Amino acid sequence: MKTNLRILPLVFFQAILAPGGTRAAETTNRPNILLIVADDLGYGELGCQGNPQIPTPHIDSLAANGVRFTSGYVSGPYCSPTRAGLLTGKYQQRFGHEFNPGPAGRAMEGFGLSLKEKTIAERLKEAGYATGMFGKWHLGYKPEFTPPKRGFDEYFGFLGGAHSYLDALSDGPNPILRGSQRVPTIDYTTDAFGREAVSFIEKHRDGPWFVYLPFNAVHAPLQALDKYRERFTSIPDKKRATFAAMLSAMDDAVGSVLAKLRELKLEENTLIFFISDNGGPTAQTTSGNAPLSGFKAQVWEGGIRVPWIVRWKGHIPEGKADARPVIQLDILPTALAAAGVKIPDDTKLDGVNLLPFLKEGNTDSPHKALFWRFGRQRAVRSGDWKLTDMGQGAKLFNVTKDIGEKNDLSAKEPEKLKELEAAYEEWNKLNIAPKWEARGRGGGGKNKKAA
Repeated sequence: MKTNLRILPLVFFQAILAPGGTRAAETTNRPNILLIVADDLGYGELGCQGNPQIPTPHIDSLAANGVRFTSGYVSGPYCSPTRAGLLTGKYQQRFGHEFNPGPAGRAMEGFGLSLKEKTIAERLKEAGYATGMFGKWHLGYKPEFTPPKRGFDEYFGFLGGAHSYLDALSDGPNPILRGSQRVPTIDYTTDAFGREAVSFIEKHRDGPWFVYLPFNAVHAPLQALDKYRERFTSIPDKKRATFAAMLSAMDDAVGSVLAKLRELKLEENTLIFFISDNGGPTAQTTSGNAPLSGFKAQVWEGGIRVPWIVRWKGHIPEGKADARPVIQLDILPTALAAAGVKIPDDTKLDGVNLLPFLKEGNTDSPHKALFWRFGRQRAVRSGDWKLTDMGQGAKLFNVTKDIGEKNDLSAKEPEKLKELEAAYEEWNKLNIAPKWEARGRGGGGKNKKAA
C-alpha cells in the first residue's frame, strides 16, 4: 500500500503563494475529492450490505476497491443536521443546528448553516481546489446561506429537503437552481446530478477538484423513469418496485462518475466517500435498515448507522470490511489531510483524520466515543457498548453482539451505563440550545422502537 507522501509541505505552500492566485495549486498532484451522499438510504439496501434484491454494482465497486465501515454513523438521524455536521467536521449541536427547518415556504426564520462555521468547500477552495456541488443542499434558503456563498464555484440543485424528480417547477419556494438562477425543466434529478458531476470533472480534469454529490435519491416522493422501472417488474409491491428503480438509477449515476474517472485516469488520484445522510424511513419508502432496529428520525441504530464507504485506490486497503466506529464528521479532516490542507490550531473539530487508521496493522479505534442529541433522544457509542435513550430512560446494549438492540443490559451492567451517562454529560457541556424548533418528524422521542 502506498503512503500519502506525494505532496511535500514546501510544494503545497509554493503552490498557494505562486503568481496567479490560489488556482496555481492546480499544478500540484494533490488528490481530487469526491463526496457522494445518498438520501434516506437504509443500512441494508446495497448489495455490498447484503441486499440481493436490488443490484448496485457501481456503489458495490467502491466497497470492493476500498474500505466499508460496518459501524459507520452520521451525527443526525435526519437530513439537515447530518449535512451541517458533514460540511463542518463538527457536531452540529455545537452551533445549534439540531433539527430540520421545515419546508422552504415555512422554514424557521434565520435557518441556515451558521456563517461562523467554515465548510469543507471553503477550506478546499482557499487551498486552490475547484469546487462543485450537484444535488440537495438543505442548509439555508437566504442568499448568504446558499452553496455559491459557502465555497462552491459551481452549483446545480435545490435548497430544500425534498423535490420532485421530474418537475423543476413543482415547488415554487424551492426551485431547481443553477447558481442562483431558476432552471425551468429537468428530465430526472438523479440523472441530471450525475451528468453535472461528470461535466464538472471533465472541465477540471487537470485538478485538483472537490465534487459534492448529494443525491435526493432515494428520498420521497417515489418517482422513477420507465427505463429504471422496467428492471424490477418482478417485484409485485409497486412502492417497493419504484424504490428499487430509484436506487438503481442512483447506482447508474454513480457509475457514470466512476467511468469518467477511469476514462481520465484519475482513479488513483481521487479520494471517494459514499454515505447516506440517515437511516431509511421504511414505512414511507420501503428503504430498509435490517438487521438494525429503528428508522430515520430515531437514535436507534437504524436511524444513525448507515452505509459508509471510502476508496482511494493505491493508498488505502481494498475490499476490507472494518468494524471500528466512524462518523461522517471524519470526512472533512480526512479529506483535508489528504489534500495537504492544514487545519488552524484554534479550530476545534470533532471528526478525526482516518488515514492513519487505514494503514495496514493499525487496529486503534479512531474514537473513544460517539454521541447523539436529538431533542429528548440521545445516544452514546463507545467500543462495543451503546446507550440508547428515546426520551423515556436510558437502555444499554452490546451492539457488537446485539446489533438489533434487543437485549437491554442496563440492569446487569450498571457501571457501564453510568460510564456512558457521564461521557454524554461531559460531551453535552460544549453544545448549545437548538437555534430553531423541530419541524416535521422526529426530535421529540415519541416514535416507538420497531424491528
